[in-house]
Amino acid sequence: MATTKATARDLLPVPQPSGFHPTITVSPPSHDGLHFWQFMVAGSIAGMIEHMAMFPVDTIKTQMQALGSCPIKSASLSQALKTILKSQGPAGLYRGISAMGLGAGPAHAVYFSVYENCKERFVVEGSGNGNAVAHASAGVVATVASDAVFTPMDMVKQRLQLSNSPYSGVLDCVRRVVKEEGYRAFYASYRTTVLMNAPFTAVHFSTYEAMKKGLSEVSGESVEDERLVVHATAGAVAGALAAVVTTPLDVVKTQLQCQGVCGCDRFKSGSIRDVIQTILKKDGYIGLMRGWMPRMLFHAPAAAICWSTYEAGKAFFQDVNCSSNISKVN
Repeated sequence: MATTKATARDLLPVPQPSGFHPTITVSPPSHDGLHFWQFMVAGSIAGMIEHMAMFPVDTIKTQMQALGSCPIKSASLSQALKTILKSQGPAGLYRGISAMGLGAGPAHAVYFSVYENCKERFVVEGSGNGNAVAHASAGVVATVASDAVFTPMDMVKQRLQLSNSPYSGVLDCVRRVVKEEGYRAFYASYRTTVLMNAPFTAVHFSTYEAMKKGLSEVSGESVEDERLVVHATAGAVAGALAAVVTTPLDVVKTQLQCQGVCGCDRFKSGSIRDVIQTILKKDGYIGLMRGWMPRMLFHAPAAAICWSTYEAGKAFFQDVNCSSNISKVN
């Protein structure tokens, strides 16, 4: 049977009703309508604001956890603060903040961009935002990646935070550690950090997403799609809960990062078991919870600041992308 090939001249135009305007749909550039680099910028800004704002509390926590390195013998938060102010003055609360600034930005850029991309892939379609396992898994992957970036500067930061720290600044600390201990010293606590931050992040992200979803539903139409108070409240609860649960491993991490400095013990094996046994011998089981109060006081407001800043950054970039798409269509 012969077939007839249609040509352009054979196609007749179909009349359209008056006032008809075809709609062109422009797909979003990425997950949540954001490009990969936009997640990185939003996360970097959020991380730097979070850590810089809460740095004095972090200093108190570090000195309380570094057994034998400072004159703080009590787990009392107020006594720890008084001791630091008496021995070092207000400036002592901010020693090492430059190291934090150098590490927090890049680390959080990696942290949030990896989290968002993994969350997009892990969340099961049709399960909504309540997929806690997916959020927790994405958070664990994100923390393994970001800790590889942040651990060296975190080690430098903690050594500078110690009472009577022998280092004059970030560059002096880096040079002396490389010369006296080698490059491996910068990652002495990486394994412990990952083992701590994996459950921390799993609890943190799953709690945050669940709290955010619940608060948004309670708020109903009274707020405009997950506003600032929702992110701040959900972040604060998630941060406080995750901080308390993982305090023992945070104490171990501090000991490994500050070993051999200002009277801190030096560990031959560097194993978590070795450090825990030393802590139990010197301070008992209470030693594993040293600094839990400032750690919780750090992470609750820090998470509130971080999440609300991050979500605000995402909203800003979504508006920018939306405006850009509209201008392209027009």
